Amino acid sequence: MRIFIAGGTGFIGQALIRNLIQEGHSVTALARNPDKLGVLSSHIRPVVGSPLIAGPWQQEMASHEIIINLTGSSIFTRWTPAAKKMIMHSRVASTKNIVQAIPAQSASPITLINASASGYYGFCRDEEKYEVDLPGSDFLASVCQAWENEALQAQGKARVVLLRTGVVLGKNGGALATMLPAFRLGIGGKLGHGQQWFPWIHLNDLTNAIIFLMNHKEIHGPVNLSAPKPVRNKDFTRYLGQTLHRPTFMSVPKFAVRLALGELSSVVLEGCRMMPGVLLENGFTFRFHEVQSAIEDIVGKVTR
Repeated sequence: MRIFIAGGTGFIGQALIRNLIQEGHSVTALARNPDKLGVLSSHIRPVVGSPLIAGPWQQEMASHEIIINLTGSSIFTRWTPAAKKMIMHSRVASTKNIVQAIPAQSASPITLINASASGYYGFCRDEEKYEVDLPGSDFLASVCQAWENEALQAQGKARVVLLRTGVVLGKNGGALATMLPAFRLGIGGKLGHGQQWFPWIHLNDLTNAIIFLMNHKEIHGPVNLSAPKPVRNKDFTRYLGQTLHRPTFMSVPKFAVRLALGELSSVVLEGCRMMPGVLLENGFTFRFHEVQSAIEDIVGKVTR
């Protein structure tokens, strides 16, 4: 298939491109700086441009069967008014430009696979959240709603799939790479009380799930991308410590997390018990159900 990716230079995007190349697909990647694609650039067609700015890339995109939008500035920064504006704008404006570039009529059916996040559901304590559930009311939930609503404007021109992604675990990037230095030093620990749910997915399962959704034309709308067995923060901490043979008795008090992260602290202190209802109902097979096996695959089972 002919696939156009916006956001291909990131941690998830590069892994997805590698998987797509292995599957034999023809990939075009939109990038402000194609050099960030590294060796991948010799196996795909890089297009210079930004999804935030309308331009010639929109004509390039229109000839593809699958459009994957993974763009958006990082939420992991202090949420000043300016940062909030950029978090919202980078997602909504880029999606709007992509939707506008989808032709009203095409020789082949078009699919738009658009990123979203588990933050759509807000803070849900112990309640399991499936794709049919209502959104939360905090800032991140409002971002996800606006993001998804913009993508849904493509309905009538394309099949629209909304990827509500949990915390992605993988090598050389993502949340785990940020955590590992402290844990390897033996100073890693749970955040706050540690009871908050941690919806996670292995990078390998995530990229395979996206390809699964490309091929299953009957699936549309929101899809939760998370492993079928979410864990609490304290259990994730324990498993990571056990794998590395490092102590995890330390914890970061709530007040310290709030002092360091401000409003963003609510995301890591509250969590969400998101479940992959649509993927399971449609027969997707997860390679990594248990977080301990995912951690061992990524960091390697450490021997004493």
